[in-house]
Amino acid sequence: MNKFKYYFILLLAGIAIVSCNKSDDDDVVTVPLRDYKEQYKADNDSIVNYLKTNYMTVIHAPGTPQDLDVVIKKIVPGDGNVSIWDQKEYPLQTRKVYSNDVNYEVYFLSLREGTGSKPMNTDRIVASYSGNFLNGKVFDSSYGNAETFNLFAYSPEGGVIEGWSEIFPQFKTGTSTTATGTGVITYDNYGAGVMFLPSGLGYYAGTVGSDGPAYSCLVFSFKLFDLQRMDNEYTISSSTGGVVILGDGVPDYLEDVNGDGYLYDFRNTTKYPNPPKELIDDTDGDGVADFVDFDDDGDGFTTRFEITKPTNEIGIVKVGDVYINYGTGFYYPWDAREDNPGTPNTNEFEPRGIPRKPTGANGTFVPEDYTAEGRLRIHLDKTYPIKKN
Repeated sequence: MNKFKYYFILLLAGIAIVSCNKSDDDDVVTVPLRDYKEQYKADNDSIVNYLKTNYMTVIHAPGTPQDLDVVIKKIVPGDGNVSIWDQKEYPLQTRKVYSNDVNYEVYFLSLREGTGSKPMNTDRIVASYSGNFLNGKVFDSSYGNAETFNLFAYSPEGGVIEGWSEIFPQFKTGTSTTATGTGVITYDNYGAGVMFLPSGLGYYAGTVGSDGPAYSCLVFSFKLFDLQRMDNEYTISSSTGGVVILGDGVPDYLEDVNGDGYLYDFRNTTKYPNPPKELIDDTDGDGVADFVDFDDDGDGFTTRFEITKPTNEIGIVKVGDVYINYGTGFYYPWDAREDNPGTPNTNEFEPRGIPRKPTGANGTFVPEDYTAEGRLRIHLDKTYPIKKN
């Protein structure tokens, strides 16, 4: 779905982006970028009016691809339909979003939360959607098909529009079944909703589709089927100049220091000149959020180095007269984990998680260092390892 890739440079506050139009005398007219705060006021008024003058029908067809599809139509005076704003079956919700120095309040509806896991705003998701303008015109749709999207709106690889990365984490994935022989995947119990996005969290001054005007507010109905956890630390290739996602061994969702389900790269001070402190996930305070920081605690040792197992503690190892399964993973998981019965060809069993600083005699690790609740893990403890002169 190329339409939702940021194939153009995202508009930045304070930087004038211009479009050229020809007047009758063929003079070029420069159109400056609108003020984000003023545009949001106009957008919010338009969205509220839309919510108060349109009604919604939700299709309930369990077991079919049409289940929880949404039809939105204009209210005709006297038709007895209740507006989206006033209906009570799916109470209107809001999410506060800070972007381009604007404090947005985004409206959305939850038709079903889902039963699985919530994605982070930097994960990849499998979803279907339909998008329309406030005039009701549908400008794009996946036609019920499941497609994969990168929720990290500002990933150097490209991602979805910002509104998607803010609303999808409010929902959970569902369950899936793969048909024997055909391999066709069907989903159930998935999250489903509708989001109403101001232009600042959409394409802003960019056009939408082939003929969508700039500064368009957007409405999306959607279904969240599945997710892929990401580990987004990246570098730029010195040979090609391209982006190389390396990761640091800790998935993004485990680098959510404040536990709010969202991660932001606040190094873009033009877009985020005054980020709220409660949104910052930066262990060492170096201005680089943990999910894009190769050294989370700033001690000079990379996270990947600090959580790498000793070479003699990988897989099944004989310790004295006893065999211990240290796990198949090369890096410690966040916490100890059991084998997943759904993957019979892989043994995910791991009796230990990322340890804290060793508390045993002569700086040795003891079993509790790997399992104790609330432990400060070594890659977040800048006093470990001890630097040698």
